[in-house]
Amino acid sequence: MEQILVHYNMDQIKDQLYLVLLNLSLHTRLTPSMKVGIKPNLVVAKPADSGATTDPRLVAALVAFLQDVGIKDITIMESSWVGDDTERAFKVCGYTEISKRFGVPLVDLKKDKTRKVTYQDLELEVCVSPLEVDYLINLPVLKAHCQTKITCALKNMKGCIPDREKRRFHTLGLHRPIAVLNKVLPQHLVIVDALAGDLTFEEGGNPVHMDRIICGHDPVAIDAYAARLLGYDPTEIEYIVLATELGVGTQRYTVTSFGTPRPMTEAKPTRLHQRLARYVEAKDACSACYGSLLHALKRYEERHGAWPQGKKILIGQGYKGQKGNELGIGSCTRGHSHYLPGCPPQALDILQFLEEHTL
Repeated sequence: MEQILVHYNMDQIKDQLYLVLLNLSLHTRLTPSMKVGIKPNLVVAKPADSGATTDPRLVAALVAFLQDVGIKDITIMESSWVGDDTERAFKVCGYTEISKRFGVPLVDLKKDKTRKVTYQDLELEVCVSPLEVDYLINLPVLKAHCQTKITCALKNMKGCIPDREKRRFHTLGLHRPIAVLNKVLPQHLVIVDALAGDLTFEEGGNPVHMDRIICGHDPVAIDAYAARLLGYDPTEIEYIVLATELGVGTQRYTVTSFGTPRPMTEAKPTRLHQRLARYVEAKDACSACYGSLLHALKRYEERHGAWPQGKKILIGQGYKGQKGNELGIGSCTRGHSHYLPGCPPQALDILQFLEEHTL
C-alpha cells in the first residue's frame, strides 16, 4: 500500500513543501554525493497560472530543500512538446531566474544525447541525462489531456525523449509506450502541481484552482488518485492499467492530508467556467471542493450532454446548518436530503453522485 501526501492551502509554498518532504523522509533517502534530476512540465512557454506548466515556486522550494540537506549536483531538465522551444519555456515560466538564483543548470533535453533501451519487444530512444541521475524527481501538473484524458506523473516522463520519439509514440498509440517508458526510466519521487491545472487541455487556457500539492513515490498510485480527482476511473486511462500490469507501481494507496482547504480564488473565470457555473449556487466554497465540482460537471457534459435545465447544485460553507432538498456537494451541505460528503470530495465521486440523481 503506497502512501500519498496531499497538502491543501498552499499560501506559503516553501514552508509547506518542506513539511511534506520531511514527512516523506526525503532527507533520509539522499546522500550528498547523489546526482539529482528535476523534471517539471514545461510543455509550452506559458506561465503556470495558464494551467499548463509547473509553478516555479514549487521548483524553487524543492531546490532550496535539496541544497539545505547537502545535495550539490542538481539539474533541472525538460523538453517542451514538438514545435515549441524549451529554452524559451525556461525563460517565460521563471526557470531561468531559478537557475541563476540557486546556481542550478538547465538542460534542454531536445539537445541531449539519447540511448536506446529495450523492454520486451519495444525499443525506446531515451535522453541520457535523466537516465544518468541517481534520483529523479518528477513535478507534473494535474490537468486534463485531449488524447489520454489526463496527464500527470506517468505521462510527464514523455518529456525525457527526443522529438522524433514523441512523434513515434503517437503512431504507437501513446499508452503502451508511455507505460514502457516508465518501466525503463524510473522516477523516485513525484510532486504534483495541483494548484491550477487545466480543465480540458494540456496546453492550458482553462485553469481550475484546486489549491493543493500531491506527493508520493509511486507514479501509478499518484496517477490513479489523480484520475479520480479529474473525474475518471483509473481503468479508463489505458496507460495507468498497462503500467500497473508492467509492475511500474500499484493502484493501492492511502492518502494523508495536511492543511485546510481555503475559499475560492478571485481569479477571473474563463468562459467555460462561467458556463459550467450556471448550474451551481456557491456560498463561501473552497477552491479544492469547487474545482472538483467543475471537473465533474465537465465529465458529465462529455458523457451525457448539458446538465438538466433548472436543477441546481449547492456547494460551500455558507450552507452549513441549512436544510433543504437540493443537491449538495461536500460535507458543508449535509443538512440537505441529497448531499455528497467529503472535504473535499473527489470529482469521480461527485460525477457518480450527479449521475445517480439525474439519470
